[in-house]
Amino acid sequence: MSVKDVIPGYNAVVLPYHLVQTELSGLKNRWPAKKLRVIGVTGTNGKTTTCFMIWKMLNEAGLKTGLVTTVAWGVDEIHKQIEHMTTPKVSTLNKRIREIQKSGAEFLVLEVTSHALAQYRTLGIPIEIAVMTNVTHEHLDYHKTFERYVKAKTKLFKHAKFGVINLDDPSWKEFKNAISPDGDSRKYNTYSIESHADLEAVKISLSPEGVRYKARSEGNSTLEIRTRIPGKFNVYNSLAAVAVGRKLGLSSEQIEKGIYALEEVEGRMNRIDEGQDFDVIVDFAHTPDAFQKVYDSVYPHKGRIISLFGGAGRRDESTRAERGEIAGKYSDLCIITEDDSRDEDPAKIAKMFEDGCKKAGLKDDQIIIELDRETAIKRALEEARKGDLVLILGKGHEKTILRADGPHAFEDLEVTKRILQNLIKPQ
Repeated sequence: MSVKDVIPGYNAVVLPYHLVQTELSGLKNRWPAKKLRVIGVTGTNGKTTTCFMIWKMLNEAGLKTGLVTTVAWGVDEIHKQIEHMTTPKVSTLNKRIREIQKSGAEFLVLEVTSHALAQYRTLGIPIEIAVMTNVTHEHLDYHKTFERYVKAKTKLFKHAKFGVINLDDPSWKEFKNAISPDGDSRKYNTYSIESHADLEAVKISLSPEGVRYKARSEGNSTLEIRTRIPGKFNVYNSLAAVAVGRKLGLSSEQIEKGIYALEEVEGRMNRIDEGQDFDVIVDFAHTPDAFQKVYDSVYPHKGRIISLFGGAGRRDESTRAERGEIAGKYSDLCIITEDDSRDEDPAKIAKMFEDGCKKAGLKDDQIIIELDRETAIKRALEEARKGDLVLILGKGHEKTILRADGPHAFEDLEVTKRILQNLIKPQ
């Protein structure tokens, strides 16, 4: 148990420390973000993919653009991020932005979390365009209430010059009021699948290879949008990117080609094919909303769905049973394992997920608890038959797993590939 778990009001007590650290780091690095045009992306899910789509689109259009996300950072050469946080600690963040700025970049696409906003990590970073993907329950272990979580997210919009807002999200008005308290609609654009918005997706077609739709804007002008990443949620992610491209004056061709140019994002709906006769997908999904979006994208499946997942220790305990219930509703077999258990008992965490699976109607023989993640992945792949789908959820791109004794090297993508290769090699 960490010190913040035993000191009442710890997060509020240390805010002055965060503020001082930000000021010192900004001064030391000469506030590098002030020399860049910054696009900040916040939300619960979809931030990383949206950032990558914007980054790829701008670079394909000839606008040198840097990137700082959960997965990676850089400009032309992308460096994988090791830290278990979306927006790095402020000293690391400023160093990376300075490197991006010194490389000659004009734009920076920055993924921004509620933690970073609450802890002043983005202080001194001028936001030209703020993007909101969606807001669902997450990080309530830190923010305590959903209302405070939303309020933290809206801070990105309060000082931004322009906002891009998901009109289908129930919290959209909070973001509109943050960017435009005077009601000036020229300060923001909305995008939607279900409602009348400034930018709408119509004639949507979903396939395992990606999504295709028409992006219709005012005056009925349309763009033909295709992505190489599957899932209905990537209609929303790409719509947000389209809105940014339009605001920056990119042509229809530049937007269309730029979004299609992105082949994948590490740990986001990554299909692994080592020659096996069943499907395997690795995804970062670790919230109820993200779980639901994954299953909406793959269900129904011609074969069985085998789901592997766990839950992080000291994080969002209240949603564990809910996530288990969502997985149990769509899966024929659930394998519950460790995630970043930290100093919390992984067996206790697994029991909460198991309760959710049983609430969804799964029987004992449809639930396996295997607390060693590598062994659990091997079991999931061994259980799969021709035509089945194995979903490996929760860690995605991450390079370590956090246990009671600290971090251990572990990558779902690499472990899964290695096990598959061993399973299908000639005996």
